Amino acid sequence: DCVFHTAAIAGVWGPRELYFETNVTGTENVIQACHAQKVPRLVYTSSPSVIFDGVSHKNATEKDSPYPKNWLCHYPESKAIGEQKVLAENGKDGLSTLSLRPHLIFGPGDPHLIPRILEKAKKGRLKIVGDGLNWVDMIHVNNASHAHILAEQALCEGRAGGEAFFISNDAPIQMWPWIQDLLKAAQLPAIKGQVSASTAAKAGSFLEWVYGTLGIKSEPPMTRFVAKQLSTDHSYNLDKAKKLLGYSPIISMEDATKELHLEHNA
Repeated sequence: DCVFHTAAIAGVWGPRELYFETNVTGTENVIQACHAQKVPRLVYTSSPSVIFDGVSHKNATEKDSPYPKNWLCHYPESKAIGEQKVLAENGKDGLSTLSLRPHLIFGPGDPHLIPRILEKAKKGRLKIVGDGLNWVDMIHVNNASHAHILAEQALCEGRAGGEAFFISNDAPIQMWPWIQDLLKAAQLPAIKGQVSASTAAKAGSFLEWVYGTLGIKSEPPMTRFVAKQLSTDHSYNLDKAKKLLGYSPIISMEDATKELHLEHNA
């Protein structure tokens, strides 16, 4: 009845071909499989990073957020190409498609986002990048799942085909104070170091050059993409998702944060 294409290679470092084989060619294979098996609906899990151009996005809408011309790493570029291929298939041979862009998924069992923050904090490698005042949207995994179910229902009813949607908890948080509170709940030391956004970006550019030149496979301690992500605003207007998908969070940001603190309380 429906394919939910959530698989991807994520990250900010690695061979271009690795990202493109999975996120582009892999998506093309999913599309071909849907046509071959006459699957009527395809929901693609994308990311707001497909429109990230290195500057702040506040209350950004899908309409006013085009794909950038220059990319800071292979992940968002490959995901953007995959998204465009999925949306272009809408209406072809009975296939309805749409794309969801959940931002910073977290929740119970998260093996990526929060554990990575905590691990860096334990090693004393976390520093505030920029002025520390930037606001970001996040999304609890249950809300992300809920949005996917609503997306499939919308396609069933002939709504939202060929469209991309920002999805979040609809409650932006100030990122660095939020992280400080998380570290406190996990009984880890607060972040004390701070570096300017421009210094972090320059360091990221230099480290990318060094690691690339020397063929070092491990991820650099800083990249241009990470420097920009950590120092800019990322909040999104959900009016389109509310109107066409009927989306609203089923778990509030306050309750999701409380749950997170309990999970990681040492």
